[in-house]
Parts: sequence; structure tokens; C-alpha cells
Amino acid sequence: MPCYKTGLMILYLIMSILSAQHLYKSFGMEDVLEDVGFTVNKGDRIGVVGSNGAGKSTLFKMIVGELAPDSGELAAAKDLTAGYLRQREHFPEDRSVFDTLKALGEETAARKGPLAGQTLAERFEEIHGYSFERAARGILTSLGFSAQAEDQLVGALSGGEKTRLALGAMLLREPDLMLLDEPTNHLDIKTLKWLESYLAGYRGTLMIISHDRYFLDKCVNRIFEIENRRLTCYEGNYSTYKEKKQLRYEIDLKHYEQQAEEIKRQEELIARYKGRGTEKLVKRAQSREKRLAQVERLEKPVMLSETLKINFSEKLASGNDVVFAEGLSFAYPGAAPLFKNVGLDIKKHDRICLVGANGIGKTTLLKIILGQLRPTAGYVRLGQNVMPGYYDQEQKSLVSDNTVLEELHRIYFKYDQTDLRKILGSFLFRGDDVFKKVSDLAGGEKARLALLKLMMSGSNLLIFDEPTNHLDIAAKEVFEDAIMHFPGTVIIVSHDRYLLQHVPTAILELTEDGIVRYPGKYDYYEEKRASLGKGRPAENDASAGFSEASAGLSGQQNGSAQNAGSAGAAKNGAGTGSAAQNGPALTGADAYKAKKEASAAARRAAKQLETAEKAVQDAEQKIAELEAELCKPEVFGDPEKAAQTAKQLEEAKAALDDAYWRWMELQ
Repeated sequence: MPCYKTGLMILYLIMSILSAQHLYKSFGMEDVLEDVGFTVNKGDRIGVVGSNGAGKSTLFKMIVGELAPDSGELAAAKDLTAGYLRQREHFPEDRSVFDTLKALGEETAARKGPLAGQTLAERFEEIHGYSFERAARGILTSLGFSAQAEDQLVGALSGGEKTRLALGAMLLREPDLMLLDEPTNHLDIKTLKWLESYLAGYRGTLMIISHDRYFLDKCVNRIFEIENRRLTCYEGNYSTYKEKKQLRYEIDLKHYEQQAEEIKRQEELIARYKGRGTEKLVKRAQSREKRLAQVERLEKPVMLSETLKINFSEKLASGNDVVFAEGLSFAYPGAAPLFKNVGLDIKKHDRICLVGANGIGKTTLLKIILGQLRPTAGYVRLGQNVMPGYYDQEQKSLVSDNTVLEELHRIYFKYDQTDLRKILGSFLFRGDDVFKKVSDLAGGEKARLALLKLMMSGSNLLIFDEPTNHLDIAAKEVFEDAIMHFPGTVIIVSHDRYLLQHVPTAILELTEDGIVRYPGKYDYYEEKRASLGKGRPAENDASAGFSEASAGLSGQQNGSAQNAGSAGAAKNGAGTGSAAQNGPALTGADAYKAKKEASAAARRAAKQLETAEKAVQDAEQKIAELEAELCKPEVFGDPEKAAQTAKQLEEAKAALDDAYWRWMELQ
């Protein structure tokens, strides 16, 4: 919506909700933000990016009033409500999950203000158009909480579950300005897609700190980049920002090189004039020296990829067969199996990404491959000369009491400290950073140290468990480039869809009943999953324990053959009691009737979903038309027309919100 930034006062008054000028913030002797200025307009979806420690969370805390700027101005619209989702939230430990959300709902209704004679619950329903309990349970379900988990005490939740609860609480609050700090942490792909759909229909304004590039592409229309203490605004989503940033870097580099060339030319002229020894030329040289001294020298622009160096290499090449497994199952004592009938056949140079729902056992499968856990059934075999190296997402291999330098020297003791410090410098551990305790490192620093240890191992099979979780965007891209150039074999567990779209040669989806293999990248995986029936895996190969999604209907044919065999067995009296377990067998007429009713119900559900999708599309089209209308001179030049159109736009966004709720209920 570029016309919103024309500077015309009428649009500014209607759309601007937050602005900053010359913000400065420091902690002790360290400057964090300097001369920061920006404007946030109503309805903006802003992604805030930058390296770890750049000041992104500091900016959010200043916006909500938790921190005050040392200087500068920060102005918000009157009665603006802002909500802030931190990376770590704190709730009463002795309150249930559902009661926690209920209390937050009552706070929301109280903030909006009940009318005379209304209870808070009645006011909440009037504001939202549906009951609070329905909204809360819908959000909890979408965020992966079962009906039983609603009664669980908050104190018993894991860190990831608390993060999801905090996200659900924020979504229920529905502030005018929602600030989300890493909202995608601990979310699986299914929940990420739901969150994207929810935020697309959110009628307020969003500011999102995230290292999830795919999520940013889907959810934002502007990027605020914080780099070297300054904030730069880019219009567009993450991919557009990346292109514009690269272009800006090339332009800045060209200006730097042109200035450096001109300075060199001037210095040569000055030296030549002085060398002639005549008074006239010496004066010219002195004059040029004065002018040159007044020139503001440009700094050479630097991309992080030029400073962070990751280069995985193998000491010894493996054979062509790297990992083979057949019939793998795993269950903890007294518990149901996490998975069964898993088969693997991974070859040299494969880059495999392993995906699946949270809790399905992806990390467990990696540990079985590494020999750290024994399967309940089946076997796994590594090929000739295979040397595995493992990146653990919890970094348990790091010794907390060691310094960074000691931790590296503990494993690679043949290197002297000078060499190790040079290597650490390539991973951005410089100066006194090498003497930091491992326990004092931030998440991104621990991730870099663990990656460095793996890089130095020379392994030819690299196994990563969520390697990009704590890396900032620039570091992720350096890591991905290193993986793409690695000559060995790679297995990665990841929910990072941007990585899934660029790195793998194949995606393996782990299910309770085995592995489904999707040759190719994330877009193909999504397309093929949909064609296989909304994510239901194809029938597993009976011998290998995985199915090839690209094999067309082979899995379905196998399933049909099995069903036919079962039917034949039942007909011949070899059903092994299945009729007793499942009730009396249906007659031919009853079976036909049941099949017909099921088919009709499926058609009705599909029709309802199609209608809901059409409503969403119509609402989005209406919003686009009204936004275009606001850009017309005859509208934004007329305060009355502009206000009327802005009101219609708000109503259209409310209609889109309702349409999204209906669509999500039908999923």
C-alpha cells in the first residue's frame, strides 16, 4: 500500500498508529540503538529482523513502555492497546491451562469496558460475536493442546507448551497492536500453517520478530532491519527485502570502491606535486590535502556471509550405501510405540530432511541411527567408512563450566591456542569472547559453538536436530550454503520451511506407521501430501517400511490388494475374529447405503469448505478494492470520503476475520 506513505496529512491521521524519531538506547557503555526512526500504519504487518543481540527485543520493550529510550521520541495513537508476546512468558503455576486463558479473556473484556447491565462474559460475546469458551478451546486445539491438556496445571507444562500457551493468550487478547517475539518457536508445521491463517485474518496491526523466513514471507508486508544500531525499512515481504538488501549492498560497495579509487588518485597527485619541489605545486598539494582530510570516508559494507565462515568437509569418503534400516519400531517401557515399521535407505550425497508431528519420535529415530538407543524391533546398519557426526538441539555435548576456548581444546587438543582462536574468530568468537563460560552463552552462540565442533570433526554423515532454531537469519543462510556444498551425506530434522524448500534432495515424513518419502523440496511435499488425502500417508512398503510418494497410486494399490485379501479371508472363514471385534458384518444393501451416506456427507463437507473459502476470497477482494479506493486522489483529498472509506475498510476486515474463523472450524 505505497500510497499510505505519500505524506498527505489526511491519510497519516487515519492510518498512523505509532511513530518514532531519533531513538537512542544504550546499556552501560554499549550502544544498542542509535537514531532510530519509523512509522507504523494501521493494518501494517511488519517483520523485525537482525542478528542476535541487535536490539530487536529492546525496541519492542520500548514500544510497550517496559524500557524508556535514553533520548528521542516515541508517540502512539490515543487509546492504542498493545500486546507483547515475549520469548518467555510467566503464568501462575497452580492454574489450569483453560483457566489461564479464561482469566485473560475476562481481562480483555474488562479493558474494552462492559456496558451498563452487562456481565463481562456478555460483553466479550458482544465484542467478538462468539463465546469466549468456544474461541479459547478452538485456539488451544489449533495450538496442539488436547481436551485433556486443558485441565493440566501450567506448572506441569514443558517449555514449548508454555510458549504455545502464551501465544494462545496473546491471540485471545486481540490488541490493536500485536508484538510477537519469535512466535514460531516450538511449533510444528501444521500449527505454523494454522497460525499463518489466523494472522492473515487478524484485523489489527502486527510487528513480528522472527528468524522463520518462510513465515515472514507469508505474514508480513514490510521489514524493519536493525543492523549496526540503525533501523532500515524495506517495503515487501522477506524475499523482497533480501533482494533489495543485496542491491543496496552492491550499490554501497560500488560507492565505497569509487571513493577509495578517487582518494588513491588524489594521494598520488599530492605525492607527485610534492615531489616536483616547486613552491606553487607544494601549495597545490597542501590545498588538496586539506580538502581530502575533510572528506567523510565511507565504511566498506560487509555482509555477515563474509565474516561467518562455515565449511563442512569429510576426512574420508563413505561408500554409496550410508544408512539402511528395516522394520524399526520404538516404544518406551509401558508406553505405546512412538512409531513402527520404519525403513530407511539413504545413499551417499543424499540431503534428507526428516519431518513429522511434535512427539512422533524424530529425535529418537536419529539416536537409533547413531546407536545411542536400541530399537524395540528391527535393525539399522551404517555403510562402509561411514563416520557420523551429530548436532544436538539441546547442545548437551557442551560442558557448561568450560570456557569457549577450553571446550574446543577439550576435543581438538592437538591444536595450539593460537590456531583455535583463529578458528573461533571465523565463527564470530573474538577477543574476550573465547573466555566466556559456555553456561553464559546465548542460544545463538551455543549453536555456533556446537556447529564449529561438528565442522572440525570431518564426519561424512552429518546429522542435525533442529540446527537453525537459535541462529539468526544471516547465519542460517551461511549454514544452508555450507550444507549445499558438503560432499558427504546429510540428515536434518527441521521445521524450518525455508530450509526445507532449498536444501533437501528428499523429505521423509515420520508417522506412527512408518516413513513416507517425498523426493524433492517442501512445495512438492505439500502438494503431494494434499493429493494423498490431506496428509494421510500412503501404504508402507511391507519390506522396507517406507513408501515413495512419487510412485503414484502404488501405495493405494497395495492397500487395495490387502483389503481384497482380507475380504477373501473373511469369505473363506479366515477372518480371525474380526467380525466379533467390529460388530456384525453389513449386508450388501446396508453396505451400499452406508457408503452412499458417507459419500453424501463428504460432498456436503467439501461444499461447506468451498463456500467458506469463497467467503474468505470475497472478503480479501473487498479489502483490496477499498485499499485501492483510499489511494485515489478524489478520496484521500476529501476528508469525509476518506473517513467513510476507512470505516468500510475496517468493516471489511472484520468480515474477513469472521470468514477465517468459519473456514478454520471446517478444517
